[in-house]
Order: sequence, then structure tokens, then C-alpha cells
Amino acid sequence: MSEILTGPMRPAGPDKESSPPQAGQFAAPAEHYDRFMGRYAPTLAAAFADAAEVAAGQRVLDVGCGPGGLTRELVARVGAGNVAAIDPAPQFAAACRERNPGADVREGAAERLPWDDDRFDAALSSLVIGFMHDPDRGVREMARVTRPGGTVAVCMWDLVGGGMTMLRIFWDAVREVDATVAGERRMAGTAEGDIARRLRRAGLVDVVDGALSAHAAYEDFDDFWEPFTLAVGPAGVFLRSLSPDQRARIRGACRAALPAGPFTLDARAWYARGRAGRNGEQGITSARAPAPQSRRGQK
Repeated sequence: MSEILTGPMRPAGPDKESSPPQAGQFAAPAEHYDRFMGRYAPTLAAAFADAAEVAAGQRVLDVGCGPGGLTRELVARVGAGNVAAIDPAPQFAAACRERNPGADVREGAAERLPWDDDRFDAALSSLVIGFMHDPDRGVREMARVTRPGGTVAVCMWDLVGGGMTMLRIFWDAVREVDATVAGERRMAGTAEGDIARRLRRAGLVDVVDGALSAHAAYEDFDDFWEPFTLAVGPAGVFLRSLSPDQRARIRGACRAALPAGPFTLDARAWYARGRAGRNGEQGITSARAPAPQSRRGQK
């Protein structure tokens, strides 16, 4: 993942896609991730699995599974014995394994998947491509382990267009304190069409892309703010690096942007899916897909 924050509020760093992830971004316990980002998993996972056309009888892989939000949805659809998952964070892989007994959950990187060629009917990756050391290689690995004619699907939050409301509110507040901070907008997959282009470069055919909708409920402002203080992901790590005064100013700007009492925030993710080409297949087509409607419902 590229270094994504610039300006005087943080030390300067490399700005290229192949740079390793910022140290400590996902060192937090799984329970902290659940409070920060995991609350969006039920609605996003259902919509993404629909978009990838996951169905009973398939063998499915979850690349970058985290604590197992998408893995749980895949297990519900195809059974634990037909699901494999992998994540580089040992505490996340352990949580996913515990929460999804019977699934083949391993610790490892997307760029070096430990499965044989043509192993799966579908390989999915949710909210991960922006954190891969080499996103294009990660997609090629997903294609390698997918059988000819099988599906490769990837999704990532819309961070360029501001469709992920929670993170947009946070980074807008940061930029009220320091307008030079870029936030997470330079990460792979966060701009419309980027994922589809990567799938085509990996040789996938019949590529379709579009948007997924998710949402999460918050009891009050503290329920929104406290997970940012747990140092999960780029936003949390960035916040922890600031002075108490800077953190207080950002908190105040977030507070001003949100209502009192309970509220719900919407989130949009870009996705693309493609088909692993059969031997000798060269034609690559693309289309804009309608937003999928979850068969399991979103609540």
C-alpha cells in the first residue's frame, strides 16, 4: 500500500503503490476492528456476495478475510467445508478461524496464496486491495487459484468520491486542521473504475463493475468517535500520531458534522468482477452492472 498521508501533521514517506503498509495499521485486536469497520460487514458482505454471484455448491476463497465478516457470509451460502480464507494479520486469521469453524483459514499474503492453480470456483477480496503490497500481483494470484470460467471479485470503499461517509467525515475534519493531508484517497481501488482496470490487466474476461451499498448504526457520537482512538487502520493510526490538541480539534469537527442521539451512516464501495479465462481465451469485455440487491436482506 502507498503511504497515504502527507503534510506537516506526519513525517514524510514514500508515495508509491508498491510501498509496504504503514507499520501497526492492523495490529489491533479483532474486537477493535469489529467496532471500527466490522459493523459494516453484514450489509457489505451480503451485497458483495450477491455481486460475485456466490451460490451453493461453489468452492470459495476470501482473500484478506480480517476477523471474518465476509467469510461468515460465504459460509452461510456454501458451507464451511467449501470456504477458505487468508489474512496476513495473525490475530485476524485466528479470530476468523474461531468464528468460522470448519473453514480452511490460513495466515498469509494475497500476493503469495498457498493454494494450487484452479482450486476455487470464486475468489473474493473485500476492502483489501488498497492494503496489498502489490495490488496487481494480488489480483493475478486470485485469478491463478480460480478455475477457468470461475469468478474473481474485488471491492473497496469509495474514498475518492466520499461515498464512505464515516471516513469522509473523519478526513474532512482532519483537513480542517491541516488542509495538506491527503487521507486515504491514493489507495488502490478507491476510485471508480480502478478495480475493473486491474482485473482486465490480470487477464480476466467479461469484467463488470459497479457500486455496492452498506450502512452501520451508531448509538451516539461517542460510539462513532471512540473506535477511531483504537488505532485501527490508516485513520486510527494517524489520529494516534497527533498531539492531544490536534485530536481534540478533529473530534470537535466530527462532532459538528453529526447529529445528536442515534444515527445511521451509509457507505458506498466500488466493486468489479471478472471471469478467469479459459486456455486461449483473449477477448475481454466490460460493462457497468446495476447495483446488486442482497437476497439475504440488509438491516
